[in-house]
Amino acid sequence: MRPDQLAKFEELAPQLGACAEHFRALSSGSDFTGVISAADVQTLIQQTGWTPTQLALWLVNFAQLYAVVPVSNYHVGAVAIGATGAMYYGANYEFDGAALSFTLHAEQSAISNAWINNEPWVTTLAISAPPCGYCRQFLYELNKVDQMMIALPGQTPQLLTYYLPDPFGPGDLGMPGRLLQPQQNGLTQGVPPLPFGQELFGAANVSYAQYTKSYAAVAVQTSDWVAFGMLAENAAYNPSLSPLEMALSQLALAGRQASDIVSVALVQADGPGSQVSATKAALACINPTLQLGVYYAS
Repeated sequence: MRPDQLAKFEELAPQLGACAEHFRALSSGSDFTGVISAADVQTLIQQTGWTPTQLALWLVNFAQLYAVVPVSNYHVGAVAIGATGAMYYGANYEFDGAALSFTLHAEQSAISNAWINNEPWVTTLAISAPPCGYCRQFLYELNKVDQMMIALPGQTPQLLTYYLPDPFGPGDLGMPGRLLQPQQNGLTQGVPPLPFGQELFGAANVSYAQYTKSYAAVAVQTSDWVAFGMLAENAAYNPSLSPLEMALSQLALAGRQASDIVSVALVQADGPGSQVSATKAALACINPTLQLGVYYAS
């Protein structure tokens, strides 16, 4: 654990009782990525007597510590409870020197963490603060969203639709798909061959872009880690999640920093929603010397 995480653990550990050291061990490893497995969730629930929602709200305290907020210094944490029983951290991520529209929200971070770990849907999203309108729109894109609960500290959990009356979603544009549903986009690799083996191409092939068909994915590499991110479009367009934002969130949840990045690659399918220029602009704020490798698929 980092010093801030250790301090938070020491503050909150008494609430866990006998399983405090179990939690410390599972969240301290160098391979921890903000994922609490279903088995570990059950152990924590059994030993604390908490409900899954109570545990998720407690874990939000730790998810907040992964926020990267050089602009606002406002730490937001979220924990998604997946249909499998696993739980997924999320935290907001800001870019110093870039337009505020590049900001990734904690809710998006938690959902993308669940998505990359193959969760079919999210049953509950616990958040440290009420979701903004942007996030309510983003979340309405999700699979089984009409059943998803929003849990806030000190409040009774409510369906997302309680916070988003008269919603606008994929069905309003005649689209059948939902984010987190399995995707196979039928992409064909172009030339030159993609780096990172089949993983980067595979990420693009399951990206969610039913509105533009401009499927895309990013790989961000440090000296000891590779984080992947997929495009997640939205019916309202603006709350769409870029592959780079998702990859940087995954990097932060794995305990790495943007300054550790040594290479970035983007695979992009043809279409009106190219991620190339936006990815280059965001990278320039992180490190102007980073060169984006762009690879095309059809």
